[in-house]
Amino acid sequence: MNGTGLHLRALGIDTHQEFVIYIHRDCHVCRAEGFEAQTRVEVSCRDRHLIATLNLISSDLLNAGEASLSLSAWRALQVTPGDVVNVTHAPTLDSLSVMRAKIYGHRLDAPALQAIINDVAAGHYSDLHIAAFLTACAGGRMDLQETIDLTAAMVNAGEKIDWQRRDQQPIIDKHCIGGLPGNRTTPIIVAIAAAAGLMMPKTSSRAITSPAGTADVMETLTRVDLDVPAMRKVVEQEGGCLVWGGALTLSPADDILIGVERPLDIDSDSQLVASVLSKKIAAGATHALIDMPVGPTAKVRNQQEALRLQNLMQKVAEAFGLQLRVLCTLGDQPVGRGLGPALEAQDVLAVLQNLPTQPLDLRARALQLAGELLEFCGHSLLGSGHKHAQQLLDSGAAWQKFQAICVAQGDLRAPGIAKLQQPIIAERAGYVSVIDNRRLARVAKLAGAPNAPTAGLYLHVGLGDYVERGMPLFTLHAQAAGELAYAQRYLLTHPVMTLSDEVRS
Repeated sequence: MNGTGLHLRALGIDTHQEFVIYIHRDCHVCRAEGFEAQTRVEVSCRDRHLIATLNLISSDLLNAGEASLSLSAWRALQVTPGDVVNVTHAPTLDSLSVMRAKIYGHRLDAPALQAIINDVAAGHYSDLHIAAFLTACAGGRMDLQETIDLTAAMVNAGEKIDWQRRDQQPIIDKHCIGGLPGNRTTPIIVAIAAAAGLMMPKTSSRAITSPAGTADVMETLTRVDLDVPAMRKVVEQEGGCLVWGGALTLSPADDILIGVERPLDIDSDSQLVASVLSKKIAAGATHALIDMPVGPTAKVRNQQEALRLQNLMQKVAEAFGLQLRVLCTLGDQPVGRGLGPALEAQDVLAVLQNLPTQPLDLRARALQLAGELLEFCGHSLLGSGHKHAQQLLDSGAAWQKFQAICVAQGDLRAPGIAKLQQPIIAERAGYVSVIDNRRLARVAKLAGAPNAPTAGLYLHVGLGDYVERGMPLFTLHAQAAGELAYAQRYLLTHPVMTLSDEVRS
């Protein structure tokens, strides 16, 4: 046993994605190495090592010969309590110098961006370094070639899937830019596409700032944490899948960047384009359909922003030989009725099963996008895609395929129901004239979504609907009384719906 090592004690500290090591201020390693708080250090155990940020403990939480790791670092090193780790100064990162050059306004070439992304993917950057990189690239500071090179760097930093299309069958994908709560069309589209005989290996993300991501919704119904071999087996068997991208190694730097980007609320077209397209390219897609909701409280606010982002995406996709179609859709109100993993899953199941209670707006939006996708990849003739998609949905073929995909991924189970439900009623009569998407999503999160899968809210009205005083606008769903009260307090000062005397035009 190495006499200079430190014995690990488990403290269970969650720092999200950042690697942190905790040691006592009087530790012999601190004195010998001259470590200070926030020093970047290399931590090694057996044949594994990582770069972490040092936090110093002055209390008896740790002894002088002990260390602890954040949960993320603990998992990455694959250690157990009592294991011995060695802590040394972290090696110098050459990529930090070129990252600093970007801060001062210099453009970055392909090797420089690859070096930065490789270090990000390897966990060598702290959240502070990542925030500096994201900020330096935001606000239109990256040109087209830099965006292409950033996309390539993100693809090259991870695994790439080759589907070996001997018959040149298209590999299709779909992505929504976001900002529209409840827009859970992806599971329906995958089921329709696979039922049509197409290949659609769909990787999706978990929520970061929204009430649910597609992976969160699907996890209430089936297993989503498949690795690449398991994913490939499902796709080869059923033609499609709905898995969590975080369990794969496709564009691994992307999830790390997003984890810092979203709390900063940085609006960077280049980062968004590289994020979206790198995962499509790495997943082996030949055709990708982009749903771009446009609305005053959506992520893309107006047609001018939409056109700028669409042009950039088209040019970057063209550089990689990816066939891309961007569809601008209405983004002025939520889609479906449920906001939150289980509630959105119930909407998806209702549409797939053609139940009388299905949200017709979700059905219509899914059919619109599925029809576009069928035509785009050449499966349906121009103008016939919507009809073909509707036939597959109405006949039950899409529902049968969805069940088969879920079973192939592990099982198919029913989403749960929240223990606590509280209707939010209208304080006056009138027509629903405005729905604030951002605030509505915030309310669903305060109620516990997505960490509590059954939490969120269920909408009873949409834009243009007339409500009487005392009628429910929506119902909060929660697992904990504290979270239910938290959401209710927020609503006291942050109204999410506006009622007016005249119907909305």
